[in-house]
Amino acid sequence: MLMNIEELRDYCLQKAGATEGLPFGEETLVFKVGEKIFLLIGLEQGNRFNVKCDPERAIALREQHEEVQPGFHMNKKHWNTVFMDGRLTFKELHELIDHSYELVFNSLPQVKRAEIASL
Repeated sequence: MLMNIEELRDYCLQKAGATEGLPFGEETLVFKVGEKIFLLIGLEQGNRFNVKCDPERAIALREQHEEVQPGFHMNKKHWNTVFMDGRLTFKELHELIDHSYELVFNSLPQVKRAEIASL
């Protein structure tokens, strides 16, 4: 089953403190928490997104799943490009998004995390 861009958007915006914007132009939708990016998706293709990932986990995911590749136009050690072509389940896609959000959220200063948690 394919995840579409609207489902992806809805899922990202359910996260505490998540915001969306177009800081790089009208072609790239960006999701942030605490002003830091946790997901980017090209609106032209709409079939793949970039998410942050623990470097060791990123290597393992790329070895296990053809649809998880080093981050396109990103630091390939910390970012993956994930294809939404139906081979990964919604649960697997959600886990990748959750992991990215948590990495970024946990990197925020304690004060900012507390502020977001209280929303």
